[in-house]
Amino acid sequence: MSNLPLPTAYAQPVAYATPPQISVDDRHLRLLAIFHYVWGGLIALGSSIALIHVTLGFVMLVNPSAFNTRGQPPTPAFMGWMFLLMGGAILLIGWTLGGLTIYSGRCLHKRRGYLFSLILAGFHCLSFPLGTVLGIFTFVVLLRPSVKAEYDYRRANLT
Repeated sequence: MSNLPLPTAYAQPVAYATPPQISVDDRHLRLLAIFHYVWGGLIALGSSIALIHVTLGFVMLVNPSAFNTRGQPPTPAFMGWMFLLMGGAILLIGWTLGGLTIYSGRCLHKRRGYLFSLILAGFHCLSFPLGTVLGIFTFVVLLRPSVKAEYDYRRANLT
């Protein structure tokens, strides 16, 4: 009689593979990583509007009379340089910040670059309203003791 299986009503409950807090932290870090990917893409896309300024500056330098009507003097060369340099600076800053944000999302996904993600979250707080929300949520999640312990554990085991 001892060889018969127990009915399912008397079976022992199955233990969780991971503690509940780790599962919540993992879910929040995955969501943060996705939001960093999206926000980084939006930053890069938004700063691409400066391509118009770069193009206008280039045209002003190559063909100064392109924007003139008859009888007007050609556009001064400094205007072309101003459009070109300012547009280029906006592109460089925007694409760099977008790339760093996407990389921060990758770091969150791999549980690396803890300090890098915290510093970048501070910069995100400056871009109101979406960047501020992302930065604050990044601080809230990364400053949890359980998340910090997971980063420390991964760093200790990977080096």
